Amino acid sequence: MSIVPNLGLTGKPLLKLADLTDEQVLGLVDFAIALKARKRAGVHLNNPLLKGKNICLIFQKSSTRTRCSTIVAVQDEGGNAEYLGQSDIHFGKKESVRDTARVLGRLFDGLLFRGFHQSTVEELAAYSGIPVWNGLTDEWHPTQVLADLQTIKEHFGRLKGLKFAFIGDGRNNVCNSLMVGCAKAGINFVDVCPEALSPAPEILALARTAAARNGSTVEVSHDPSSGVKGANVLYTDVWVSMGEEAMFAERLKLLRPFQVNMAMAKATGNLGGELMFLHCLPAFHDDKTEVSKSTGAMEVSDDVFESDFSKVFDEAENRMHTIKAMILSSMVTP
Repeated sequence: MSIVPNLGLTGKPLLKLADLTDEQVLGLVDFAIALKARKRAGVHLNNPLLKGKNICLIFQKSSTRTRCSTIVAVQDEGGNAEYLGQSDIHFGKKESVRDTARVLGRLFDGLLFRGFHQSTVEELAAYSGIPVWNGLTDEWHPTQVLADLQTIKEHFGRLKGLKFAFIGDGRNNVCNSLMVGCAKAGINFVDVCPEALSPAPEILALARTAAARNGSTVEVSHDPSSGVKGANVLYTDVWVSMGEEAMFAERLKLLRPFQVNMAMAKATGNLGGELMFLHCLPAFHDDKTEVSKSTGAMEVSDDVFESDFSKVFDEAENRMHTIKAMILSSMVTP
């Protein structure tokens, strides 16, 4: 009997959470929790589920968590993972995305893409003939949000009814995906951001439709103190995404009032109670990186990042378990 739940994802891609039903999102989270226990018990060593399978990783953007999580997840289950960086193949330069997809689809059993344009991962899915998964594009980051939901459920024992506050660049790929993912899970979501970095109206409408099905809300606030009131989860991301480095000084000035610090944690009213801090990483929480030596902490203060209510490294580990759940749900018959 297969341990893979019947989520209706066999042979299908995962390009954004909006493509999944609410039940599929929650099912992947629960499956990841089960796979985490299975790995810790060592059961995966005796019954690998990807034996003989070859997974391709195409990365246009650098990565620590997505790359390592995917490779370990595949190898855990007896499969092989091949990493292809931007300079390793002719992808999009001497060869079209469509032609690359048709070649790799003949050689591999699945493909994870991390890059810039959502249209690229969609084209790979359309022409490769194999399951394709979005490891990050400029518009969406579904594998990150599955790990976030897993971390929240493990910590609080539930998802529905919690309040989640994203603070910072309210229209980036992580915020977009969190907005939709939280709505599908019945979590009350507030996007706390400068007005200039408000979410796209169509994504806000998409999330609100999902929230209405699940008895939750999706709001936008431009006031950090009132926006985070009652929040159980404080979440932030880097202020300048990959590819937007020219905007560094502008973003720094715009987002300084939106730093997640202890004053903001106290403003939730839940400090010392049901409060969690999450960050998709890497985080500029001190002056230990080349980028932050001259600026110090940016999106989160060091005392919050290193606090007892910070669960960022549980969250980072869970990238592996949710990516494994996603791959197995696509490739193994329930």
